[in-house]
Amino acid sequence: MAAAALARPGRPAAEAPPEPVLTRRRVLAFVVMVFGMFMAILDIQIVSASLREIQAGLGASSSEIAWVQTGYLIAEVVMIPLSGFLARMMGTRLLFAVSAGGFTAASLLCATSGSLPEIVLWRAVQGFLGGGMIPSVFAAAFTIFPASKRPIVSPLIGLVATLAPTVGPTVGGYLSHAFSWHWLFLVNVGPGILVTAGALLLIDFDRPDWRLWDHFDWLGLAALAAFLGGLEYVLEEGPGGDWFSDRWVAVLALVSALGAATFFWRALTREEPIVDLTALGNANFAVGSLFSFVMGVGLYGLTYLYPLFLGSVRGYDSLMIGQTMFVSGLAMMVAAPVTGVLSRRLDLRVMLMAGFVGFAVSTWWLTAITAEWDFTQLLWPQVLRGLSLMTCMVSINNLALGTLPPSRIRGASGLYNLMRNLGGAVGLAAINTLLTDREALHVARLSDSVSWTNAEAVRQLDALSRTLGSPRAALAQLALRVQAQAAVMSFADVFLLITALFGGLAAAALLMRPPRAGAGGAGH
Repeated sequence: MAAAALARPGRPAAEAPPEPVLTRRRVLAFVVMVFGMFMAILDIQIVSASLREIQAGLGASSSEIAWVQTGYLIAEVVMIPLSGFLARMMGTRLLFAVSAGGFTAASLLCATSGSLPEIVLWRAVQGFLGGGMIPSVFAAAFTIFPASKRPIVSPLIGLVATLAPTVGPTVGGYLSHAFSWHWLFLVNVGPGILVTAGALLLIDFDRPDWRLWDHFDWLGLAALAAFLGGLEYVLEEGPGGDWFSDRWVAVLALVSALGAATFFWRALTREEPIVDLTALGNANFAVGSLFSFVMGVGLYGLTYLYPLFLGSVRGYDSLMIGQTMFVSGLAMMVAAPVTGVLSRRLDLRVMLMAGFVGFAVSTWWLTAITAEWDFTQLLWPQVLRGLSLMTCMVSINNLALGTLPPSRIRGASGLYNLMRNLGGAVGLAAINTLLTDREALHVARLSDSVSWTNAEAVRQLDALSRTLGSPRAALAQLALRVQAQAAVMSFADVFLLITALFGGLAAAALLMRPPRAGAGGAGH
């Protein structure tokens, strides 16, 4: 009795959850899941460099073709937080197999689409089912692997989560250039079948709890769809429609606000909410989700800005854009094993701070951008960006999910991934708005300086008049130069703001606490 009484205060061994048993079958199952996640994230950006080819093939307008990407994003962002409840109800095996199989079928239907509405429908199905695979991988990494293996596993999922959207334009550009735009989707069919079969045969992490079906919150689901779907639409279409002056943007903003109010009411009052928000009570997870949001801004923002600059300013085609951007992907692959080793030896908060500072330096480097910059000038900023992304991702994954108990991991991984996607959506909307506003401002300022009192402007105008043989043509050419210079200056302004965002938040990494070895998440 005395020995028991002395042992009770410390609770050293009895309270600690047993280490998960790692088998070869589970390792193979995890590899299959990672490949499925790679396909789902890759397909967010695989069409970005090839929209003009799809537009020509389907006879769509430039404003309509954006829905090939928007439809995917809206559906995916709804499914990602929902996946936690579905995984508990259906089990990881069935959820992942259904998601992978449906994603594969939708990919085939995208490739055979003959009209814009048809491809947008199947892209939405693709996005919804792809969203079921992504959080499952994060949850599996922190529930089936013992703490000693997570410094190896976390860089792997971090590499996939950052590499897939980065190389998406590269893969898409190559496929559409070498074959046709249909192969952007056909490339998923063979691997998708293998992933589906592998999930059915290998996944054995948990068991379904079909009793949860009786508690399924249909109103909460509708509110979630209205909230996130409406928000995604507003963020995607707002910059091009002058925000709330566009009727549909204003209507969907109201729908999103009402959906948000209803969703949070249901999530906070029901015994079995459609999305479990209790993980946000963990300070590490709450701060980590904020960092995941910022990571989304940097990850998707730069993946958007590079192709936009190379296409609109440099005149690159989809293949050339992909070849230029592949540098970041190579840097991530090199950094993955290094960050795994460092995560075992360094304070994760120091790694996170270094990653944010590195990303800030990479974008500050780009503030000197000119219209002549090409692969050579963009090389080292891209390398530093790739190294920093991997450092940030591994650190945030372990810090955010590493202090949660296993029972909360599935719901938390959905919220964590949702924040990254929402960060990307908010970042892209802000970037588009800033590019438009700053370009207009720079055009006005440059136009004021290009006057008859400016000797250099007069000299260039005279030279153009002699070359083109017409003063009117010379003025038009000079106006195009002013527009191009203003566009480049607006890119530099956006890079400066991203620098301030990442640099300003670097010190906030110290607000987190490192996970204990053997805790619910990764130790180091």
